[in-house]
Formats: sequence, structure tokens, C-alpha cells
Amino acid sequence: MRLDLNDVRRAVIVAPHPDDEIIGAAGLIQALRRRGSGVWVVVVSDGAASHPGSRTWPAARLIAARERESRHALRRLGIRSDRVTFLGLPDGGLMAEGYPCRERLHRALRKHLGIDLLVGPAATDAHPDHRAVAAALGGFRFGGRRLTYQVWPPQKRMAARSRTVSIPGGAAAKRALIRVHRSQLGAITDDPHGFSIARHELAVFSHPVERFLPVRR
Repeated sequence: MRLDLNDVRRAVIVAPHPDDEIIGAAGLIQALRRRGSGVWVVVVSDGAASHPGSRTWPAARLIAARERESRHALRRLGIRSDRVTFLGLPDGGLMAEGYPCRERLHRALRKHLGIDLLVGPAATDAHPDHRAVAAALGGFRFGGRRLTYQVWPPQKRMAARSRTVSIPGGAAAKRALIRVHRSQLGAITDDPHGFSIARHELAVFSHPVERFLPVRR
């Protein structure tokens, strides 16, 4: 079933890491902007854990690069830099840092008065950082609609009650947005244990139909 966005005036998209907002919700962001809705993005972690063994990409350089990549991809979707907030919490440590994650995220969300749509990772996502953010969002008092997206493990299908959004330009357009995140696609070569989105994962992430699950109150 197609996601109905008719009543959305202001929305916040929450991403555990820089790039999850594109993988999980690029089509949704674009659809909202085309309707004239206000969209803000909150990125929770600093993204520094993807290549801990790289000498040429120490944490400070990697964090800065991942922020630039997110801002660049979001600008392509019409999201100005002043509408993107980076909380800078430790990548890979959001579950252990549960209280700061919840407190910092809630504080950021309270700055957005009058939002009627809140979108974040699914509680069933395989990545612990994603589950930590989902738990933090679950404790946030909010009277509007809630949606969740799943990133890990990559999959094309969700529950039958999911709502869908198609991205204009199809898989090629989605793939081009994901490829802005070069640091996660093999650009860092001096860490043999570093993370890189695999080809088959990119193929699934680039699927032109995004799926979201409504969260029941």
C-alpha cells in the first residue's frame, strides 16, 4: 500500500549513522519535499567506527568526511545544511551509551515544534546502534505519526502492512545518492577490516521502492 503523505507538513527523519537517512528514506524525503513539507534530519552517531584501523583516515578525518557526504546527498534532495543535525555520539556505542543517546536525541527532537511525522530505524534492525535509536525514539512523547525503516539485514520485503514510497528515477537515482557516501563504498583502502557496502547490499539498498512500517501507539 502506498504511503499517504497528504497530512504531513513537518517531518523529522532520524538516522543512526550518516548514510542511513539515504538508504532508508531518500524516496520519502524527496516525496515530502515535492509536496512542500518541511523536512529535518537528525544523524545520531559520528560514523567513526567504519574504519578503525585506517592510518590515513583517523577518526577526525572520517567523521568530517561522513558529515560532508550526508550533507551533499541531502542537498540533492533539497535539504539545506541548516536542517541537518549531527549529534556526534560514538559510532558502535549507542547501545552502551543508552542514556546519553536517549537524552541527546530527545533534546534535539524537542527543538522541532509542530512536527506531525517522525521516522526512524526499526526496533528489529540487526544493527545494535539502530536498535538503540529505535528504543530512544520509542520513549519520546509525540502525538503525530511514526514510521520505521529497516536497513540491516538488507531486504526487499517487509511485513504485509508496510507502506511504500517510490523514488523518481528508480534504482539508478537511489544508487547515485548512496554512492555519494564514498567512504562506505571502498574509497578507504588501508584498513583490511574496514566496512564497505558489498555489491549485493548496494543492489538491495538501491531498490526504487522504500518500505515503512507504521508504529502503533
